[in-house]
Amino acid sequence: MMETITQRIEPVTKGADPARLVEAARTAAARVVDPEIPTISIADLGVLRDVRLGADGVIEIDITPTYSGCPAMRMIALEVEAAVERAGCGRPRVNLVLSPAWTTDWITQAGRDALLEAGIAPPPPAASRRALFGEDTPVACPNCGSRDTTLISEFGSTACKALRRCRSCGEPFHAFKCL
Repeated sequence: MMETITQRIEPVTKGADPARLVEAARTAAARVVDPEIPTISIADLGVLRDVRLGADGVIEIDITPTYSGCPAMRMIALEVEAAVERAGCGRPRVNLVLSPAWTTDWITQAGRDALLEAGIAPPPPAASRRALFGEDTPVACPNCGSRDTTLISEFGSTACKALRRCRSCGEPFHAFKCL
């Protein structure tokens, strides 16, 4: 399923090298950060799915939310649009793509490192989907590294994070939910 978020579009300059244009648009879009977690780019979060030149000469960019209904997607689409325009690639068509659904497996290692640096426990690579059914797997504390942590609340500051506490250092922290 795909929904176009931005509607104001215009074809790119005639005669532009399509491969260079797409690469410039991809680079610009990849630098956009998640407004809820500004230490991680949408590329490293796995939200940026595709950048291509449409048949009508308009750059098309596909983004996938971390969960359907994510309130940050409108802001992300606007930031992507502005970044691509500033890069001289014209106004892109930004599409919200819901299928396949986003998964934490799409977060890059650089993204996991950025989450950890921000004090947010990243999900393990190839995380178990059992977490969706209430299975509480050990999560390492981003402050001290201890795996002796406990779930405080399934709901953190955003819907994609849970609130946990470390039993070793006593610090509360956010943990990115496995999806």
